[in-house]
Order: sequence, then C-alpha cells, then structure tokens
Amino acid sequence: MPDDLHRLPFERPIYERETHLTELERQHTDAPTEALEEEIRKLRVEVTRRKREVFETLDPADLVKVSRHPNRPQTLDYIELIFDEFVELHGDRSFGDDRAILTGFAKLDDRQVMFIGQQKGRNMKERTEYNYGCAHPEGYKKALVRMEMAAKFGLPIICFIDTPGAYPGVGAEERGQAYHIALNLREMSQIKTPIVCVVIGEGGSGGALGIGIGDHIAVLQHAYYSVISPEGCAGILWKNSSFADQAARALKFTSKDLLRFGVVDEIVPEPLGGAHRDHRQMANFLKGSLNSALRKLCAIPLDRLVDRRYDKFRKIGMFEESAVAEAS
Repeated sequence: MPDDLHRLPFERPIYERETHLTELERQHTDAPTEALEEEIRKLRVEVTRRKREVFETLDPADLVKVSRHPNRPQTLDYIELIFDEFVELHGDRSFGDDRAILTGFAKLDDRQVMFIGQQKGRNMKERTEYNYGCAHPEGYKKALVRMEMAAKFGLPIICFIDTPGAYPGVGAEERGQAYHIALNLREMSQIKTPIVCVVIGEGGSGGALGIGIGDHIAVLQHAYYSVISPEGCAGILWKNSSFADQAARALKFTSKDLLRFGVVDEIVPEPLGGAHRDHRQMANFLKGSLNSALRKLCAIPLDRLVDRRYDKFRKIGMFEESAVAEAS
C-alpha cells in the first residue's frame, strides 16, 4: 500500500476506509462477533464501490496523475512479471547505449519475441540512469537495430511505451533527434514481422511514436497517449502551465477517447483502483492481451500484415478540403 506521500488526493477516502477495514478485521480476529462480521462485509462492499466510482470517472487531469503515479509498474516490473526470460541487448552500434530504451530477447510463454520498452526509473539514481524515460537519438536507433534483427530472425516485436517525450537537449538535436524518430516511423511501417505496442503509462508525442508504429496498439485503462503533455500544451497555448488541467480536458487523450477515435485497438483494463495497487494482477491482464494479439497477428501472411499496418495509420484522423482549395 502506498505511503501518504504517494496517495493522490482523490484516493485518500479509499485508503481511509481500507485502514478502518483492516482495524475491524484485526478486531474480528481477536474477538469475532456477528455484528462485527456484518460491519466488515458492508465496509468491503463500500470500498469496492468507492474505488469503482472514483476510477471509472476520472477527470483527464487526474488520469494523468495516475499514469505518473510513483508506484505504477514500469517496464522493468513487467519484464520480471510477464516474461520467462529476458536477455538485454545494449547499444546502437554507433554512438552509445541509451538507457531510456531497453531492448533484448524475451520469452512470452513458449514464444520468443524481441522486446523494446521505455524505462523511467523510480528513485533519483534510477531516473538519472534512465533519463526519466526521455530517449536520445541513439535510443531510437538502438530500437530500430533490434527491430531489424527481429525481422531477420522472424521474431514478433513487443514495444512498451512510457515517456513524457523524447529528450529535447541540444546534443540530441545535434545528433538528429527528429530525423531518427521520423526514420523509425518509416521503417516500422515496413518491417515484415508482427508488432504489438502498448502504452503502459505516459505516451508523450514523438518520443512515444518513435517505437509506436504497430499492427496492434493497446493502451492501459489509466494511461494516456497524446501529441503533447498537458503542461506543454498549456505553456504553448496559454503561456502558463497552470492551465494544464484545462489542456488535459481539451486534448482528448484518455483511453476511451483513443479507442473512439481509432488511435488504439484495445484498452487493457487495470485492477480496481489502478495498476499501482496490484502489479501482479496488472501484469496478468497485460500478458493475456499480448498473447491474444500475437496469436492473431502471427497467423497473417507478412505481406498482408504490412499492408494492413500501413492502411491502419493512413486512416487515423480526418481532414476536409475547402471549396477554395478544390477550385485552385
């Protein structure tokens, strides 16, 4: 259970009820009575009802807080809980090893896969090592090298997305940040092997898209996937990050919005109360989703798979041509 520092404001009433429930259960163990048993039963129902009430009607701004929760499972947690084996592969064969993106061979039940995932880190030491999940150009090149390797050996690719965005530093720009992200978009659209992408936390802008072109795109229930973070949007439109909550509502980036717009193919449900409450159950839900997606994709001929992938992304979004444009 998270400590007080990691309890979001709208979670506190839930934790208060759970603390009371724990105390009643302790009393019942010491001196069981029928009245106490009935009170415990009612309180359990109340806790479940309250969780459902809060987490099924989250405001977009609150959803962002859940997606960034310090206790939310990250890529390394899922590697441990979902995959039977993982052999990490380092470096981009050119500049260096960007730790914001982890790559390697993994085993999902009886299926060998190539795994690529963004890692943020939990404490200051880890966040510094993983650069808060913000990849440099060499990170995207590292990912692309692994994807090409996967296609060569006939391995499906699984990508876990969790980043506020690509690293915007001067060095990253000098080494071609935008170019390498664009290159990944082009190459991923043509790679002849099944690709499954899952947004497990934050899916921020091009930093997410750089490993986000796939045949099956899933998003966790309380994750978000957006062209920009709410703070970045507020800074551009209102010149003030205090408008971040308003920006979050305008961006339409919740899992329900994404499914409705056809940006994602599946919403992976989270345990009641959020993934940060139960890592193991969340991993089980996600593992089932991955297995199901790969079974379907691996049955499709590769040429057809690539054509479907290309068409899928071409159909996202809408535009209108004005009469003036047609006349010209």
